Amino acid sequence: MADALTRSMRASHVLVAILVVASLIFAAVGVAKGDTFYLRLGTEALIFAGLALSVDILLGYTGLLSLGQALYFGLGAYVSALVLMVTPSFWAAMGGAFAAAVVVGVVGGVIANRVRGVYFALITFGMAQVAAKVVYNMRSLGASDGLIGVPIINVNFGFAAISSASPAGFFLFTLAFIIILYALAAYLLDTPFGRLLIALKANERRVPFLGYDTVTPRLMAYVIAAVIAALSGALYPMLRGFVSPELLFFSTSGNAVITVVTGGVGTLIGALYGGILLTLLKSVIGSYTEHHLVVIGLLFMGAVIFLPRGLMGIVRPAIERLLARRTKS
Repeated sequence: MADALTRSMRASHVLVAILVVASLIFAAVGVAKGDTFYLRLGTEALIFAGLALSVDILLGYTGLLSLGQALYFGLGAYVSALVLMVTPSFWAAMGGAFAAAVVVGVVGGVIANRVRGVYFALITFGMAQVAAKVVYNMRSLGASDGLIGVPIINVNFGFAAISSASPAGFFLFTLAFIIILYALAAYLLDTPFGRLLIALKANERRVPFLGYDTVTPRLMAYVIAAVIAALSGALYPMLRGFVSPELLFFSTSGNAVITVVTGGVGTLIGALYGGILLTLLKSVIGSYTEHHLVVIGLLFMGAVIFLPRGLMGIVRPAIERLLARRTKS
């Protein structure tokens, strides 16, 4: 019989299927209407949802609040842009972002995981701020203007190719890419490794008495989150054709945390829905008022007060009950 974690994961998978179907309908409508703006906006929402997914792995499963996840998102974006400006190869750009994320993630993880609680949050925040300041003042990286002129590329699979200039094509590719990241994270966290992370979150001091190491799993979770954030960020210059130091700023990390809390901490799928919702709200509300951040802040406060378990805290239990009834029948 499946345990509670497995049951909740199955409910999340149902919500992922719903998200995929809704996205396919959205893409079909966009193509039929010849829309470009909303397809591009939807692609950007998926990219930032990938960043939120990395935050949820740390916050929801290891209990570590990272206020500097933008460091790895921006790292992936800049490495991707630099590679693409030399050789317009999707696979080279993603490989470079992956390698950079592993190296920097290990170094950052060794530093940050020496402490816990608020000190962990402050160290991750500090590392991201230092990186942002360095990038902001480096002329070779475009300084405050960022890197512009990232070329249009073709994602070549051998039997087919998808152009980053195709709004619908790149949207569907990004959707598939983020869903694959979600599937890999969900699979990993549903293994004994994932349960060890949950045990560390519950009571780290008791875990060694069960014969498990506590340092390595936390470091692995940190590096995995860094890789997911960097790979998501690597898609950004392919979409927009440029990168800017703002991708490394605290606002990017803060938005990711807001996304996870609003969607539902420790659900993974909540990060995807929350990321899409927040990006769309910023665009829609921003078209009516320049004070859209105030509105989003109020919505976040309301979610924390009235929905402490996030949106998925309402939706996912209902799906779990539905799945349980179908299993019994």
